[in-house]
Amino acid sequence: MEPTIAHETWFTNARPPWDWAFAVEPATLACILLAIGGALAWRLIGRRMPRPELAFLSPLGRLAPWVPRLLAIHAGVSLLAQAARHTYLVPALALPDSPWGAGLAIAEGLLGVWLITGVRVRWAAIAVVVAGPLGAIGYGVVPILERMDLLGIALFLVILSPGADRFGAAPLDHGRIELATFSLRALVGGALIVLAFTEKLVNPDLALAFLHRYPAFNLARTLGVDIGDPMFIRIAGGIELLFGLLILSGTMPQLVVLLAGIPFNATLFFLGSAELIGHLPVYGAMLALLVYGSSRELAPLVDAFPSRGTRRAAIAAVT
Repeated sequence: MEPTIAHETWFTNARPPWDWAFAVEPATLACILLAIGGALAWRLIGRRMPRPELAFLSPLGRLAPWVPRLLAIHAGVSLLAQAARHTYLVPALALPDSPWGAGLAIAEGLLGVWLITGVRVRWAAIAVVVAGPLGAIGYGVVPILERMDLLGIALFLVILSPGADRFGAAPLDHGRIELATFSLRALVGGALIVLAFTEKLVNPDLALAFLHRYPAFNLARTLGVDIGDPMFIRIAGGIELLFGLLILSGTMPQLVVLLAGIPFNATLFFLGSAELIGHLPVYGAMLALLVYGSSRELAPLVDAFPSRGTRRAAIAAVT
């Protein structure tokens, strides 16, 4: 059974208050604990597996020098699309209908073009990182935390930008790749963890409003299994939480990307271009993890938690 990993706030105007009572019900807590336990077991098993775990995908590792360039394109196209839709970083955050809002849309579009060009994108990436805290002033902290995936790509590009050659190949600096990949994992996985709670596990009314508009997304019922909407919301939230924890862990990234790709791509059939545009940063992050995780040289860096020395060396290289 696939979870619904569509973002409810992109497709319904309902904004009900959080319901923490739902989160602490025994059935919900069981889903949360199963997700946490599954992620811990995945890491314990994965750390003992060969790297890469799927050797037949090793040729993908040859794309490693171009990962920063590909991520810059993903982020740039996402920003351009949000500018065209007059939204701020994500489809759910509408820009004000004013000259100030129009100016922000233009700035968003220019940053998108800059990132797509691949030319000296570090400053554009810094601007996107700064846009997160600034956006929290106008939209609140939680909506920006829900969009940490885009900020994760931007932070990656601050640490490891495309190279100067015409194809944007970057040097395989292990310290910077380790720190950049950890930053990407932390923010993309963190965004999914936050969304699992804010759109499902502590906000069942929002998820119910989405399912009432798109009843086919209760895939269990669609397939003939009698699972009510509240229980399906718990299961979907637990699976989204699990995927967030697995991306944060970075363990067995090839398998994680292949498994996560099923629900992330299945939703496109129902929700179309808005879902595609909104998920572009997640697709970019999964591509990066897949490529690095397929390289025999770089795979051990993907699930590492950088030491203080590694962080200092990588930051010194950037500055």
